Amino acid sequence: MCKFSDADIAQIREKGLSPRIVRAQISRYTRGYPYQELEGPARAGTSIKTFSNDRIRHLVKKYSERAPQIRTVKFIPASGAATRMFGHLYQLLDELQNCPDQEAILSNKEHTAGRRFFQNLKSFAFADDLNKALKRAGKDLDEMIQNGNYKVILEYLLSDKGLDYGRLPKALVKFHRYDDHSRTPLEEHMVEGASYARTGYNKVYLHFTVPQDHLERFKNRIDKLQPKYEDYFGVEYEIRFSTQNPATDIIAVDYDNKPVRTSDGHLLFRPGGHGALIENLDNIYGHLIFIKNIDNVVPDHLRDTTNIYKRALGGYLLEIQEQVFSWLTTLDRDPAKVQPEAIRQLLYEHLGYHIPDAMFMSMRREQQLEFLYNKLNRPIRVCGMVKNTGEPGGGPYSVLHDNGCVSLQIVEKNQIDTKKEDQRNYLEVSTHFNPVDLVCSTHNHKGEPFDLKSFTDPETGIITHKTYNGKPIKAQERPGLWNGAMANWNTAFVEVPLDTFNPVKNINDLMRKEHL
Repeated sequence: MCKFSDADIAQIREKGLSPRIVRAQISRYTRGYPYQELEGPARAGTSIKTFSNDRIRHLVKKYSERAPQIRTVKFIPASGAATRMFGHLYQLLDELQNCPDQEAILSNKEHTAGRRFFQNLKSFAFADDLNKALKRAGKDLDEMIQNGNYKVILEYLLSDKGLDYGRLPKALVKFHRYDDHSRTPLEEHMVEGASYARTGYNKVYLHFTVPQDHLERFKNRIDKLQPKYEDYFGVEYEIRFSTQNPATDIIAVDYDNKPVRTSDGHLLFRPGGHGALIENLDNIYGHLIFIKNIDNVVPDHLRDTTNIYKRALGGYLLEIQEQVFSWLTTLDRDPAKVQPEAIRQLLYEHLGYHIPDAMFMSMRREQQLEFLYNKLNRPIRVCGMVKNTGEPGGGPYSVLHDNGCVSLQIVEKNQIDTKKEDQRNYLEVSTHFNPVDLVCSTHNHKGEPFDLKSFTDPETGIITHKTYNGKPIKAQERPGLWNGAMANWNTAFVEVPLDTFNPVKNINDLMRKEHL
């Protein structure tokens, strides 16, 4: 058993943890996490719903009629730093240090991305801001490019000499240029919210999860932007922020599964991944909650498709919710009127939840009703899925559980045992990708909020390999927000156009046509 000093225990308790919990985290490194048992990939037309244009119009109409009467919230994870976006530029800058022939460095084939960046530099939405930062230091962007002084340009882009983009959250980097202004992803989500998430009182509710050390910067930015967009769209924004709870951090260990310590002797804890945000989501009240990543935004002229499918996803959730709530109300008031097989079919046809015949038929009617009530009475999520184009990340699968039932889950590659031929094959033939495009219902048929933490699967975390001070370490992520943290929700998958998925993983992605 790992022994902690009095100073260790004080540090652990300050984070809101206990020695018992931290020891359990260390034990998990030894035990690992079990793989998901795939029954097969989700397929378009069956477990992934595909809708005709008429059906889309019907769902959009349903959502549009109900939206003014309900509280809709946009939940946007926005804690990610922009550092990864500029990874190749940091590598280039490192080589350019003290190098007299910068053109020679840039011409190396490993710096293709760097060359493309400088070729398009004047087209980026932040180019004017970069030029202003250079001018304050008596420099000029055009001259710097012409003279091949790439090192200084990168320093003013990435460091606090200029824009400090290397340390900013991705949410605050300018993405899109318009005729008379440019917008960050933070602003584009404000615009999206006004487009499809306003209530009957023209209120728009937005919630951003942000890094603690940038919280004030976000608040100050919103204070400046909010009056402008409220006046432009004729809405009133209610914008809230939350940060990740330190109690969701997880201790890091070395390859012998012993705690890693910082240079001053403290235990090294790392954030528990986006799955820790289930606590933030749990504190939001809304009849419908849309979830979308901060970097998946497009400029105005490409927004129509996104708006249509957001409404369609919302309409489909409302449709499912009505059926689920109706059956739960009947089960509460007059269970004699309930047809167990009808509920079983609802679970299968709309939510992909399969209950084996032998299991179901072996139950007495009272047991069937109790089982079905439990399966209906939980949060609901409708997840947009796009066709797989090679993007890294999780995908939609049918997963087999110990009791023989099958449910729809979003599964990451490292949750799949690729040593097994059938599991590897399911991964290889999967056709769709999770773009993080969700709409959620988090209250029950009585209007009471669910305790979302009670619907997670603690056996679906991930162990990753990192470095700290140049030494290899192991880190751990809690069940992902749309993976294990929602594993026990009722789930529906819907195919959405690839046009609705336009993430920005590196800075050159902003030169794709979807962002111009």
